Amino acid sequence: MELTPQQLSQYNGTDPSKPIYVAIKGRVFDVTAGKSFYGPGGPYAMFAGKDASRALAKMSKNDEDVSPSLDGLSEKEIGVLTDWENKFQAKYPVVGRVLN
Repeated sequence: MELTPQQLSQYNGTDPSKPIYVAIKGRVFDVTAGKSFYGPGGPYAMFAGKDASRALAKMSKNDEDVSPSLDGLSEKEIGVLTDWENKFQAKYPVVGRVLN
């Protein structure tokens, strides 16, 4: 499945009939099983329906960091992002990718 960023935003947990998706480096993960984390009111709800690559790399929950952009990230931050990507791969199914 290929989603535009606008389509991805519909899977942010506000519609209980839809799954919750989070993208990392353009790959979309179905994180519905982690609804308590990514659903409304959860500690990572700001990532739902978005590509959260930059925020995960920077270990940030700031809105301006919730972005697919990897520009200017340090080697250490890229390593942190890779760790997150591996954790997501182990825990959640990949359901598609985000189109630019």
